[in-house]
Amino acid sequence: MPIKVDQNLAAIPILAKENIFIMNDTRAQTQQIRPLKIIILNLMPTKAVTEIQLLRLLSNTPLQIEVTFLHTASHQSKNTSAEYLNQFYSTFDEIKQNYYDGLIITGAPVEELEFEKVHYWKELTMMMEWSKSHVFSTLHICWGAQAGLYYHYHLDKTPLNKKCFGIFESDIKKPLDPLFSGFDDAFYIPHSRHTTVLKEKIASCDALEILAQGENEAQISIVKSKDNKAIYIFGHAEYDKDTLSQEYFRDLKAHKPISLPRNYFPNDDPNLSPKMNWHASATLLFTNWLNYYVYQETPYIIEKLKENQA
Repeated sequence: MPIKVDQNLAAIPILAKENIFIMNDTRAQTQQIRPLKIIILNLMPTKAVTEIQLLRLLSNTPLQIEVTFLHTASHQSKNTSAEYLNQFYSTFDEIKQNYYDGLIITGAPVEELEFEKVHYWKELTMMMEWSKSHVFSTLHICWGAQAGLYYHYHLDKTPLNKKCFGIFESDIKKPLDPLFSGFDDAFYIPHSRHTTVLKEKIASCDALEILAQGENEAQISIVKSKDNKAIYIFGHAEYDKDTLSQEYFRDLKAHKPISLPRNYFPNDDPNLSPKMNWHASATLLFTNWLNYYVYQETPYIIEKLKENQA
């Protein structure tokens, strides 16, 4: 899928080496199609890394996508310069009058805090409320999924006795759902979190359905709203091969309590390079979301979303 982003974005040289098609403005204007307008609220501290991970997964269908990156104005990033954010990111006030085919809300390293104690929580809730009328479909990732379920359905998160950390198998409970078109009966997905939303709480909500369920502490993997407007992914399908490895050694170096990521290092030996067994399903997951939940359903004139809310 051609991805249209700012030509000076740091991710472009890396993606170009992977043969990811990045389209410039001149070529985009010659295509007689409307690009899908996708906005990514990037709450991760290492924003450039997350940009690469997500753009990689958005690049596998023949559609044109116009990507806008969003950051919270109420949070001062410690890992990304203000200059970088000013050049490549927008704030909510700058885009709130626009309409989008899709929104991605990433995870964030704040899951052990109560939602209301996250200092950008008020701004985030404004965005989630705005998305009801200005976005056709929203994809929530990890903490973003827990935050969305809490805000939209009042389902609070529950602390885990032990960090859910590793690669976990998930069984597909709704195999006919188009999100899993082309999937096997089970797939693998990375998890790295201290909290969850209990399966019993989700199952008791009439507006939600569980699409995929993980093993042991992973529990829920993917949840969908029955109106098909929101998908909640509890893991990190976008993670690179070495992301969990970097987290593990980072915490070891900082003398933080951390266990080996499960089902990750061969023979549980951190000296061995992990094998990636989730990239194909992750790519298919994002492709199916774009195709079946966005492209096939979103109005051609995206501003008609306003009419649909009237």
